[in-house]
Amino acid sequence: MTVPQNHAMKYCDVSVLVVSFNTREFTLECLRSIYRETNGIEFEVIVFDNASSDGSADAIAAEFPQVRLIRSRQNVGFAAANNLCAADARGDYLLLLNPDTVVLDNAAHKLFAFARANPDGSVFGGRTLNADRSLNPKSCWGRMTLWSTLCRGIGLSHLFPGDRLLDPEALGGWNRDTVREVDIVSGCLFMIRTDLWRRLGGFDTQFFMYCEDADLCMRAKKAGSRCLICPHAAVIHYGGVSEPVREDKVVRLFAAKARLFSKHWRPLSAMVGISLLSLYPLTRLIALWGFRWLGRSKTESYQTWLAIWRRRGDWSGMQPC
Repeated sequence: MTVPQNHAMKYCDVSVLVVSFNTREFTLECLRSIYRETNGIEFEVIVFDNASSDGSADAIAAEFPQVRLIRSRQNVGFAAANNLCAADARGDYLLLLNPDTVVLDNAAHKLFAFARANPDGSVFGGRTLNADRSLNPKSCWGRMTLWSTLCRGIGLSHLFPGDRLLDPEALGGWNRDTVREVDIVSGCLFMIRTDLWRRLGGFDTQFFMYCEDADLCMRAKKAGSRCLICPHAAVIHYGGVSEPVREDKVVRLFAAKARLFSKHWRPLSAMVGISLLSLYPLTRLIALWGFRWLGRSKTESYQTWLAIWRRRGDWSGMQPC
């Protein structure tokens, strides 16, 4: 791993952390937006390139020599990469951004000012938008429960998106346009006090990718911290560009959820929750089989979900802690 040269110790307001993996053009646009749209605060940018094969690191170094670039020889995962960035960060706050985000209208400054104005909070998020500037509600969500896992597993959350009862993790019809305390702030737009990050030990590296943000928020709340949403800080988030293969993405997500249940829930609840995860691919298979039987071809989707179902051992074997 190649790390940036040691800089003279100089503290700043915010350290912006970006982890890149084969997202060259997205990462470059993200960095352009950071420098274009951030003013009024002292900040630094640290980029961790997770052994990209698309020339990301060289392109970043060429266009942004001011970035503190860490070149990894292997993909260490999202959690570990952010931990390595944060270890050498000099900001009072850390701002984690996904490489497929575009900063809008001085969002970093707005989030920093919001954090300073709310000293009772320690983790902060904002609004994420789709490319067409419509709301992407995935900047935050409610905690996972056995009920919410069941609703997702049998498809009720998909059939009734945003419903307070049947899709509780989505936080109802709230448009993320007011200040609100939430359970989970997404790692795609995630600000945290640096001292709290270090006190909690950063991300748990057992989460290679997915749910590391949920785990950290849950640990922060147990330590007495609050997770707050600033409605005025917004970014565009394209989403999912670093892991385009749907089968691998879903399996990795379910494995991360199983680990989260195992870590934070009581053993019996964790066992039930992990079992409920298998309902998700099973109900999709049944629905897609029905489409095929009716002559409405869904062969590609059916084969994908069949492959996910066959790999259920990747998450169902997770044992409660």
